[in-house]
Amino acid sequence: MAGTTVAAQTRQRDYLEMAELHGSVSEPVLDTMNFLNEVTHRYPDAISFAPGRPYDGFFDTEQVFTHIRRYLDHLAEQGSSPADIRTALYQYGPTAGQIRQIIADSLRVDEDTDVPPESIVVTVGAQEAMLLVLRALFAGPDDVLLVSSPCYVGITGAARLLDVAVRPVEEREDGFHAADLEAAVLAEGARGRRPRAFYVVPDHSNPSGNTMGPKAREELLELAERHDFLVLEDSPYRQVSPGTPLPTLKSRDRARRVVHLGSYSKTVFPGARVGFVVADQRVRDATGGERLLADELTKIKSMVTVNTSSLSQAAVAGALLGARGRLSELNAEAATYYGEAMREMLRRLDARLPAARREALGVRWNEPSGGFFLTMRVPFRVDNAVLTTSAQDFGVIWTPMAHFYPGTGGHHGIRLSISYLTPAEIDEGTARLARFIEAHCASHSASSAPHNVPHDASHSTSTSTSGSQ
Repeated sequence: MAGTTVAAQTRQRDYLEMAELHGSVSEPVLDTMNFLNEVTHRYPDAISFAPGRPYDGFFDTEQVFTHIRRYLDHLAEQGSSPADIRTALYQYGPTAGQIRQIIADSLRVDEDTDVPPESIVVTVGAQEAMLLVLRALFAGPDDVLLVSSPCYVGITGAARLLDVAVRPVEEREDGFHAADLEAAVLAEGARGRRPRAFYVVPDHSNPSGNTMGPKAREELLELAERHDFLVLEDSPYRQVSPGTPLPTLKSRDRARRVVHLGSYSKTVFPGARVGFVVADQRVRDATGGERLLADELTKIKSMVTVNTSSLSQAAVAGALLGARGRLSELNAEAATYYGEAMREMLRRLDARLPAARREALGVRWNEPSGGFFLTMRVPFRVDNAVLTTSAQDFGVIWTPMAHFYPGTGGHHGIRLSISYLTPAEIDEGTARLARFIEAHCASHSASSAPHNVPHDASHSTSTSTSGSQ
């Protein structure tokens, strides 16, 4: 009788218990983007320094058709029949991607990275690349992912979905230090855990805006070889930044320690949702046979997205062909624009909050030479509630840095994006931001001593030395 009652109650329930779902759905990091979108829609007149998206002014609606036409013409020139071309555009296509040769050619001419097309997997954005790599590399509970902290939420979110343990390695004020990473590797080893990979954005990082210097890059590669871990290099901002970028880690990878995560969201257009991963590491099976890590990622992809959109690949391939593979040339105008936007942002901030005033308030920011982001430290604690006040009362939106720390930290930092705004919006937005900071500092001073603000992990938002920029 009791069993019948329980069964009846189960049938009558018209909802799911949160406790029955995977723990990742309750993670705050997975709510970050949804919250920012909600605030943006709730306050449409606010100027937003939150989105890390390309500037719309560079997109022409007709351009996508030109890209696709160029790719189809390329297939014909390569000897494909009309039936082959139709199939390439309309059918599923190979799981690993159908534009791998074009991507490999682009990497060779533009990034001094010579890898076989077979080592490349074309993915649905860099986010899928992260999921595939994490799923392949992390086999057990003792495998741990090291991440440069503050960190892009996409990698920590993916790790949480896959139950991968994460160990943050905090950046110092002048950026990444190999000694800090080595200490983390040794500490994890002492705990009986295996540091499997280290994730880093070496160029104009999201969120900090910092750039890893040449010496630090060489030290990282040497450290990875000595301690037997891989480096997951994610660098979407290098070709949309002014000046000549430093060499990628992958281009200097002589021991096949770097898995390079690529994205065309910033350099071509985000709506295509096309990324890639270069995984040329050899995988040896029990019989002594060898395959590429890319082959193993392809197996996983076949059970995740089956393949990347053929239409999207065609558009991206056409863009690459039109630039002869040189994303640096394709994005020359954009890089100039974003570089000027960053300089304008820094000029406006300095005008709104001059050195003497920001020193008195306890405010500082770094000065990236490119990328989409800079970071600011304030003397008061910031969270989603403070952000809502900023949007509602001052008409300006930004991102709390705490969202980007895998553990705790960043409670006195904010991320500011310059990529989506016009010069006029930057001018007005910085004026609103300064008013918000002045008002909140005054309110904070009334209830506490500003000089007693703890110097927490958000210290990485302070000005970096020229070597790390």
